[in-house]
This record gives sequence, C-alpha cells and structure tokens, in this order.
Amino acid sequence: MSKECVFCRIIGGTLPSCKVFEDDDTIAFMDINPATKGHTLVIPKSHHEAIMDTPADVLEKVIVTARKIAIAQKKALNAAGINVTQANGALAGQIIGHIHFHVIPRFENDNHSWSRPQGKYDRDDEMESFADRIRNDLE
Repeated sequence: MSKECVFCRIIGGTLPSCKVFEDDDTIAFMDINPATKGHTLVIPKSHHEAIMDTPADVLEKVIVTARKIAIAQKKALNAAGINVTQANGALAGQIIGHIHFHVIPRFENDNHSWSRPQGKYDRDDEMESFADRIRNDLE
C-alpha cells in the first residue's frame, strides 16, 4: 500500500468510503463523482498503478468482483446496460494512480455520453502495420 494513494487510504480505513463489497483481495465502493447513480469503483487491495504492471491473478480477481457488481446493479437498479471502463495514465484519463475499474449502470435518458470519434487508418496497409508492431511486443 502507498501512504499517498487515495485508494490505499480507503483500503486502510483512513479515508471514508461507501463500501458495496469487500473480500480478501478486492474492494468495491461508490464513486463520489458518479457518471450515473450507482457508479461503482472496483480495485485490488494491492497497489498497482496500471493494467500493465498488475499481475494477471490480481486482474482476474478484480474482474470477478466487477462482474458481481454489474450483475447486482442490473438487478437492484434495473439498469438497461452496464459500462465497465478502465484507464491507464493521465492522457487516457486516469486520475488516481491505483488501477481501478468503473462499473457504471446505464439508464434510459441518463444523459451520460459514451461516444468516441471514429478514426481511420490513412492507408490500407497501416492497420496491419500497427497490428504487427503490437504482435511483436506481446509477452
């Protein structure tokens, strides 16, 4: 745990949270700035900044918890859909440097926009070139 990390302080009990679920490895709590009502954050109890430095076994546990939350949101809140999102690094929108997943219930007319610009590759072979670069660095 990191003394400076807001989420580690929530895990340690030195910062309050509205906890929804907790087990030995994960914790889920309400987002204080929700995209929609019921927006829940799911985090591992071990401190990892981004998905790239989080061990696979930790990620598995976090995803299992995110699934539990999504199922409960759909049932309890009668959500029409669920967004599960995760950002890595400031440019991607990560504000707190502790890996976390947003589980966001969606409702008809919830005024939450989930759109992205439709990009394109400049040449027919450009997509394959990007795929090759990624394939070459898979671990």
